[in-house]
Amino acid sequence: MFIEAIRHDRILVAFALIGVAAVSWLYLLAGAGMDMQPMQHCAMTMHPQIPDWNISYMLVMFAMWWVMMIAMMLPSAAPMILVFAAANTKAATSRSAAVPTSIFAAGYLLVWGGFSMLATLLQWGLSSARLLDPMMQTNSNLLAAGLLISAGAYQFSPLKSACLRHCRGPVQFISQYWQSGRIGALKMGFLHGTFCLGCCWFLMALLFYGGVMNLLWIGGLALYVLVEKLAPRGDILGKITGAGLFIWGLSLLWPLISNAI
Repeated sequence: MFIEAIRHDRILVAFALIGVAAVSWLYLLAGAGMDMQPMQHCAMTMHPQIPDWNISYMLVMFAMWWVMMIAMMLPSAAPMILVFAAANTKAATSRSAAVPTSIFAAGYLLVWGGFSMLATLLQWGLSSARLLDPMMQTNSNLLAAGLLISAGAYQFSPLKSACLRHCRGPVQFISQYWQSGRIGALKMGFLHGTFCLGCCWFLMALLFYGGVMNLLWIGGLALYVLVEKLAPRGDILGKITGAGLFIWGLSLLWPLISNAI
C-alpha cells in the first residue's frame, strides 16, 4: 500500500514536470511572444535598431527569460522534486504529496523568476549600450571574451563546487534541510533553487554570448546542465568545461590584445 502510494505520487509529479517543461519549450519554439522575422531582418542590416524598452516590451522580455529558465532548469531539478515527493509520502504529512511538491517546485521556480528579472534589467542595459544585436547576442568581442573567461573561472570556484554538490545529492539535501508543512516545502524549494542558481547562473549568462533567442544554444546549455548535475563525475566534467571556456575566451581576447600593442 505504501509502495503503491509512493509510485502513484511519483508518476503524478513526473507527468506534471514533463507537461510544464514541454509547454515551456513550445513557448520558446513559438518565439516567446515575439515576432522573430523582423528581428532577424534587422540583425542582417548595417544599422540595427535598438528595441523600445517600454513597460510592455520589458514584461515580454521578463516572461521570455522566466519561461526559458523553467524550460532549461526544470528537467535537471526533476530528480530532487521526485525525491521530495517520495519523502512527503513517507512522512505522511498529507494524504497526497502533490500539494507540498507543487509548493516546493514553486519555491524553486521563484528563485529563477528573480534571476529572470535581473537578466531582463541586464539585457536592457546591454541593449541600451549597443552591446547586443537584435537577436540578443553580444556584438562585442571584449564582452564575449569576458563572459567566457569569467564563466570558465567560476567553474573552479568553491561556491560552484558547493552548490553543485547540493544539486547532485537529492537525498542528502532532503535529509539535511527537511522541513514539514507547506511553509517548509516553500522554504526548501527556495533553498534548493538558490543552490541551483549558485551552480548555474554564470552558465545562463553565456546566453548573451550565444544569443538569448538562439534555440540551439539554449538547448545545448540545458543539456549540459542536465549532464553536469546527473551524470557520474559531473563535477569533473564541470572542471573540464571550465578549462574549455577559459581557453575559448582567451582565443577571443588575444587578437584584441595583439592589435592594441
